[in-house]
Amino acid sequence: MLSAILSIIEGLPEAALALDREQKICGFNNRAAHIFDLLRVGDPVSLTIRQPEFLDAIGAVRSGEPSVTVLFERNWPVTRQLEVTLVQIAHDELAHDVHGRIDPGQPDIFVTIRDTAEQETLARMRMNFIANASHELRTPLASLLGFVETLQGAARDDEAAREKFLAIMAGQARRMTRLIDDLLSLSRLEMSEHVPLDVQLEINQLVEPIAEMMRPIADGDGARIKVERLKGGAYVRGEKDELVQVFQNLIQNAVRYGRQGGQVQVRVQRRKRKDHAGHWISISVKDDGPGIAAKHLPHLTERFYRVSKVSSREKGGTGLGLAIVKHVINRHRGELVIKSRVGKGSTFTVNLPESSPQNVTG
Repeated sequence: MLSAILSIIEGLPEAALALDREQKICGFNNRAAHIFDLLRVGDPVSLTIRQPEFLDAIGAVRSGEPSVTVLFERNWPVTRQLEVTLVQIAHDELAHDVHGRIDPGQPDIFVTIRDTAEQETLARMRMNFIANASHELRTPLASLLGFVETLQGAARDDEAAREKFLAIMAGQARRMTRLIDDLLSLSRLEMSEHVPLDVQLEINQLVEPIAEMMRPIADGDGARIKVERLKGGAYVRGEKDELVQVFQNLIQNAVRYGRQGGQVQVRVQRRKRKDHAGHWISISVKDDGPGIAAKHLPHLTERFYRVSKVSSREKGGTGLGLAIVKHVINRHRGELVIKSRVGKGSTFTVNLPESSPQNVTG
């Protein structure tokens, strides 16, 4: 019975532990150890979890309560608001000794622990996201409604004003469309984050067509895009459309926010991983634009974060592009490295785990 309970505990997505009839710890999972780092099998649980509410709950379960839930705060090493549920374990024949008595070493109480502070943080993030998305949509929508009212009233017969306002309205509608597309992209990524990445891709064959597609835009600003391939091929496992979206976003940003008449350099390389677990396929996108101040760098992948709201909106940004990039890279077990200096340009580097060149899909 003990091994079965321990298997269940280890497989749970939340912190859990089991106690025997003497209130000693039978087992616990890594999530419980992360909250209570002094847990030891065989120790009385009161040595580690001393809160009176918790100890009273053990007594209540031992007295016949089927389950008890208590709330208490743990302040070390970080402050946590914990919701702890204790349940009496039903014993079968395997839990008894040869004399019919319950083996004192068998699990008697099952304990699950949920950090409600983490849930509250997620709830706040969700509320902030909804508020930001609503604000981003409300601004162009208010503009559209204002121009519609003007065209229905004072400017009804003013052809010059009508042409001007319709052009602005079309731009605002395109802005809302881009924002909705990015919101849908984030939603699809979140829904598919557990889908296995078992298709092998050749990165050179992804990056070069994207760079070619962006060249007309770069030409309009007098900028150049230069691609440096990795000879011999650069193979990773991943989802093609998601990675195309990553590199399209990074190259487009480099063209959009780089120096007019400057150069965007895209380089595919192979690098050793610091954890000695093989190699990265490293794709860097470098511009020679105005650069980004250091204080902004840690926040660039946050949803709706902008270094300059005015510049971003003027150039068609939604504030979600780098959040999408980060999400895709995390799903591909990679990393995003951002380096920038004011006046010296910026480099965005995507590191993806290298895969052996077999069954390649371009």
